[in-house]
Amino acid sequence: MPELDPQVIHLLDMIRKTGRQPIQTMTPEAARIAYAGNRDVMQLPAEEVAVVRDVTLPDGLVLRIYRGSGTGVDAQLPCLLFLHGGGWVIGDLDSHDVLCRRLANLAGICVVAADYRLAPEHRFPAALDDSLTALQWIDANAGTLSIARDRIAVGGDSAGANLAAVLALMGRDGTAPRTMFQALIYPVVDLTAASQSYQRVTSGLPLTAATMHYFIDHYTPDPADRTDWRASPLLASSLAGTPPALVLTVAHDPLCDEGLAYAQRLEDDGVRVTSLHLSDQIHGMLLMGKLIDASNTVVTMVGAVLGAALHGGPAAR
Repeated sequence: MPELDPQVIHLLDMIRKTGRQPIQTMTPEAARIAYAGNRDVMQLPAEEVAVVRDVTLPDGLVLRIYRGSGTGVDAQLPCLLFLHGGGWVIGDLDSHDVLCRRLANLAGICVVAADYRLAPEHRFPAALDDSLTALQWIDANAGTLSIARDRIAVGGDSAGANLAAVLALMGRDGTAPRTMFQALIYPVVDLTAASQSYQRVTSGLPLTAATMHYFIDHYTPDPADRTDWRASPLLASSLAGTPPALVLTVAHDPLCDEGLAYAQRLEDDGVRVTSLHLSDQIHGMLLMGKLIDASNTVVTMVGAVLGAALHGGPAAR
C-alpha cells in the first residue's frame, strides 16, 4: 500500500487510542449516533452562505437548499443535487452541511442536499427513489428556486456518489431529468465487491472491506439486487452519453479500484472525465478538514471543477 499522509497517520492513531468500535460491529442506530458525534471533531466550522433553508416535499422528503455567498437572490444559478455518503445506512443533512456550504460558496452555485431514506429500514431502491424525487422536484421548480434548469448537476460522496452516478445514467435514458455534470467522490459503483482493493483494505482504517459488506448487506440484503445497474452502475452495459464527470479516488479505500475502473469506463465510452487520485489519503477525507490539511485543498479543487463545469460548460440538452 502507498504511504499515508502524516496527518492521516496521526488521525488513525487518535482513533485507535479512543478505542472506538468499528461501525460494522454496531447496530445501525448506534452507528448513526457515532457518525454524528465525529462531526465537530473532524470538521471545520460551517461557512456562512447567502441562503440556507429546508423544504419538506409532500412525501416527507426533506431537502436543504444553499445559495453561495455573494450570489444574488434572484440570480439564475447553476445547481448541484448533493447526495450524502454513509453507506446508505448513516449520514444526513447535518453530516455534510459543512461540505455543502463550502461547495456552494466555492462554485458560486445553488446546492440542494437530499435527506433520503436510509437502510435497513428502507432498502434498495428507496434511497434511489428519493434521489430521483429530489432531482425531479428541482427540475420542476427551477424557476421558483432561481436556478438555471439546463445547468443542473448531480454529485455526492461514497454511497451518495453511487446514487448520483445512477441518476446520470437515468438522465441519459430519459427516465430522470437530464443533468450536465456528475461529481463522484470516492464512489461505490459495484456492490458485488469484486475488486482487488477489497482484498487490500481490511484493517486499520475507518472504512474497510468489512464495513462495506455491512453497508451493502443492509442496503441490498437480496444479493440479486447487487447486479442491478441501478445499484451497481459499473455493471451498466454502457456509460456513453452520460454527462462529463469528476471522479475522485483515494488509495486507502476498499472502493479505490472500482472508482478507478468507473473513471476508465467513462473515458472509454467517450465521456469527458476529470480524474483525481490521491495515493496518500483515506475514504471520507473531505469531511476531515479540521485534522487533515489536504482535505481543504481537495474541497477547493472540487469546488473549482464544479464552478468551471456548471458556469462554463455546455448546458444539458
